[in-house]
Amino acid sequence: MKRQLLPPIKRYFELLDTDSISADRKEILQLLIDYARNKSEKGETIILNYVCTHNSRRSQISQIMGQIASFYYGVDALCYSGGTEETAFHPNAIAAITRTGIQLTKHGEINPIVFVSYSNSCPPLSCFSKVYDHAYNKADDFAAIMTCAHADDNCPVILNAERIPIRYEDPKRSDGTEEMSAVYDATVKEIATEMKFVFQQVSK
Repeated sequence: MKRQLLPPIKRYFELLDTDSISADRKEILQLLIDYARNKSEKGETIILNYVCTHNSRRSQISQIMGQIASFYYGVDALCYSGGTEETAFHPNAIAAITRTGIQLTKHGEINPIVFVSYSNSCPPLSCFSKVYDHAYNKADDFAAIMTCAHADDNCPVILNAERIPIRYEDPKRSDGTEEMSAVYDATVKEIATEMKFVFQQVSK
C-alpha cells in the first residue's frame, strides 16, 4: 500500500517511467532488490548507505530518492549516505532536488545540514556530508551502495556491509556550463527512476 507523499513530490514520482530503464541496468539493480527483499522477508531492518567519494552529489541524491521511494511503496528502510572524505552537500545538487518539488531547508554554510521534507506523516530527512562510517549512519549489517567508480575502486573494504555497486556518472562535469541545470536534473531523474523501480519490486 502506497504511503502519502506531499503533492509536488507525489506528482514527480508518479511521472517517472521505470520502463525507460534498460535490461542491463535492471540486472544491476536486481542486486539491491534481492538484498532488500531478503531483509524484508526475514523481518530485519533494511539499512542502505549510499557511498560516493565526497558525499556531495550522487550519494546525497541517492539517499533522498531511496528514502522517498521506500517510504512511498511502504517498504521500511533506513537510507543514509557517506563518502571516503567529508566535504559538503553541493549547492548544484541541492538546487536540482529542489526543482523536483521536494522541500529542502538548509542550516549552516561550510557543511550545511539539509532537512528534506517529503511527507506530513514522518520527520524530515537530515542530509549532510560525512564519511560513510560516521556515527550518524548505522554501522552494522547494512548494504553499501557504491554510487561512483572512484569510491568503489579506491575503498576496497567496508566493514559490516554487503557491497552493491550501482554507479552513476558525476554531474560535476557540467559545473559552470550552460548545460549544468539540465545535467543535474537528468542525474536526479535517473536516480529517482531507479530507486522507484527498486522499491516497486521490493514491495510486490
